[in-house]
Amino acid sequence: MGYKVAVVGATGAVGYEILATLAERRFPVDEIVALASPRSIGREVSFGEDKVLKVQDLESFDFKGTEIALFSPGAKVSDIHAPRAAAADCIVIDNTSRFRYDEDIPLMVPEVNPQDLEMFENRYIISNPNCSTIQMVVALKPLHDLAKIKRIVVSTYQAAGGAGQAGMDELFNQTKKTYVNEKMAPDVFQKEIAFNCIPQIDVFMDDGSTKEEWKMVVETQKILDPSIKVQATCVRVPVFVGHAEAVTVEFESALDENDARDQLRESDGVVVLDEREPGGYVTQKDCVGEDAVFVSRIRKDPTVEHGLSMWVVSDNLRKGAALNAVQIAEELDQRFLKKAGQPMS
Repeated sequence: MGYKVAVVGATGAVGYEILATLAERRFPVDEIVALASPRSIGREVSFGEDKVLKVQDLESFDFKGTEIALFSPGAKVSDIHAPRAAAADCIVIDNTSRFRYDEDIPLMVPEVNPQDLEMFENRYIISNPNCSTIQMVVALKPLHDLAKIKRIVVSTYQAAGGAGQAGMDELFNQTKKTYVNEKMAPDVFQKEIAFNCIPQIDVFMDDGSTKEEWKMVVETQKILDPSIKVQATCVRVPVFVGHAEAVTVEFESALDENDARDQLRESDGVVVLDEREPGGYVTQKDCVGEDAVFVSRIRKDPTVEHGLSMWVVSDNLRKGAALNAVQIAEELDQRFLKKAGQPMS
């Protein structure tokens, strides 16, 4: 016996990935509905290998009887329709930034803070963190359990796909133009993304940080530990899919790099590939289509008393968005909803 599930923003890059991930992981679905804006009504999207869904209108959809809705339509749309779904007793798992910083809404990474899931009953909304935050906290939580983290300095190398299909299209089209000696003005990004790196993701804030950098600080503190200090520099790079991060961590007590490597190898959701030879690490291109967070280049940081540095890579459309949302739904199924016949707690 399964659930009635709605996927909101079904025609976007993350929406496509959510539908694929639900099917791949055989989430218990009796009925699934694809929802999007009025301009997408009637478009077809795939669910699994042999099922095609016709997109329905989000604005007129009645969520009554729908038990779980996975949202990825943009923050402004979630602001309107997620509370509407929740009011109909539909549990919302929201991929946008709209609810991440509300104190009474859980910000969830199942491998990191599953205990926070019970907070969903406050408002029937669960928030999915930013993609760059997700992969970092999955890699750091096992180490935080061994030796408490004091400070994180992270530089990210984030794919154009983090800006959605439009970002990937801009990278593709600008690259083609370059090869025929033509120019294409930037639209999605602040500068040309082809053959370039842009040290700005989202808008600038008063202190000189960008909002993407601020998100990594606030979200890491909410998910992992409010006492951790975080300094982030977020950079958009000419890669279609896959975020990479150079992470340096200062711990409150000593942590040997070999112990860290062993701990990560035993941790859920983490794959360590760390050979000190040419190519003995994971790159963004290597991680596309994979569920894991990959950790490489684990080594001592000699500039602080208890420091380690590492390279962290993950598919931003999967673990950074769709997979994490589906894993939250799986946690709900296993711990709270109990469709096997037991009532919800």
